[in-house]
Amino acid sequence: MTAARVGIGGPVGCGKTALIEQLLPELARLGIETAVITNDLVTDEDAERLRKGGQLPANRILAVQAGACPHTVIREDPTLNMAAADRLEAEFPELDLILIESGGDNLASTFSLDLVDWWMFVIDVAGGGDIPRKNGPGVLQCDLLVINKSDIAPHVDVDLDQMIADAKQVRGPKPVLAVSCRERSRIADIVSQLRRDVIFA
Repeated sequence: MTAARVGIGGPVGCGKTALIEQLLPELARLGIETAVITNDLVTDEDAERLRKGGQLPANRILAVQAGACPHTVIREDPTLNMAAADRLEAEFPELDLILIESGGDNLASTFSLDLVDWWMFVIDVAGGGDIPRKNGPGVLQCDLLVINKSDIAPHVDVDLDQMIADAKQVRGPKPVLAVSCRERSRIADIVSQLRRDVIFA
């Protein structure tokens, strides 16, 4: 049985790596064996941050350098990420889940379904309350839309309830969750969604 492969996409600074840092202990608590692949343009900054966090063995965290176009290695030509995932599965056959974090991109970023089984897209309130209304493919097509940094909405003049309502309107029945990594708010709900939709553990 192969590990489920879950993509995490979103713009620069939306909190993808912070979200992974919050998901890992929750997944571990449930006994879900996890590994991570990060994508950065020309460094392994996010992978190093996760390794230093110590929530996974360092060899369960791989870095892919995406070059100038972060969407290419998760959509048009995902072979580098597929090879990294295959390597992790070969080295750790007990894995239940591989999280694949895209490099920071724009609202048009999507994942190839040759690479992932399911994917979430992360936006944040600091990027503006109107993001859902822009109808970006990432917002519309992802399996789960995560609105991050919900705790700072009042400080950036964003009506969080309206932002959630706008997201639900453009996404129809697909789920939307507003979370706060800093306050660990609703992180468990993301894990519950993963267990319902893709991990089945």
